[in-house]
Amino acid sequence: MLRLDFRSLILPIGIVRMVEVLLTCICFALAASAGDTATSHWAWCMFCWCFCCFTTLLIIILEFTDLNTKVPISWEDFTMAFAMLATLMMFTIAIIYPEFFSCPSCSRQIGASVVSWLCFGLYSAEVWLIHKRPGETSGFLTTVPGLLKILETFVACIIFTSLSPADYKVVPGTQWCVAVYSICFVFSLLIVFLTIAKLSSIFPFSFDKAVISFNILAVAMYATAVVIWPLYVFDGNPRPNNCNPCSWDDLVVVTSMTIINFFIYTGDLAYSVKIVFFSYRGQE
Repeated sequence: MLRLDFRSLILPIGIVRMVEVLLTCICFALAASAGDTATSHWAWCMFCWCFCCFTTLLIIILEFTDLNTKVPISWEDFTMAFAMLATLMMFTIAIIYPEFFSCPSCSRQIGASVVSWLCFGLYSAEVWLIHKRPGETSGFLTTVPGLLKILETFVACIIFTSLSPADYKVVPGTQWCVAVYSICFVFSLLIVFLTIAKLSSIFPFSFDKAVISFNILAVAMYATAVVIWPLYVFDGNPRPNNCNPCSWDDLVVVTSMTIINFFIYTGDLAYSVKIVFFSYRGQE
């Protein structure tokens, strides 16, 4: 029998989520009414608002109907992972959207930009509330390695958003870099999925050590991309004088995010090695 939990709607986290749904919907409506542009940045912003709005609404419905206790996943991992991801999404939108689409006389674009900052604050508050909620801090994705996995996949999304086929299709070196971004993204996402779905225990080998092996490979692959990508895309390609902004800036974004993700994977590897090989040994 379906049980309705009205208390979930009046708790601080429930109120925050309902406001998030309202504000992300407002952002989407303002940006959509302002008109679309055939750019990956606009598509990314619209996707993030839509994704965050409907996923937050789904979480509200599942907790209100108490169905969250029936789903075969780690609910604390799922809600923390989504809140963290949504926080990062809103932060990037609050920077990207006004940079590319706003102007002093664009009232709807300015409104969407301002409300995006409010959404960022709300999702940040949700992360804090989930972390402080009793009994909700035991999941893998609430730990440092788990949060780093979310960050790795998010940074990869920023890279994909800034990529243009014209930038990497010609040279094998840049194609290798895109392969690095794609492979690492897929495996990081797979690790997150297996953790949330509680499927890590089905493997006949140590899942933690498999993750470490992947992190070693990811660090090595990203190390090559850190060198190869800027070497090929900036060689003989200075910034155009009339670039304000332009596709050349996207090359800088990809380069910066590549370096950032390299350090994130390195930190993830170091922390995972410390936990698996040193913490466990200390307990023995």
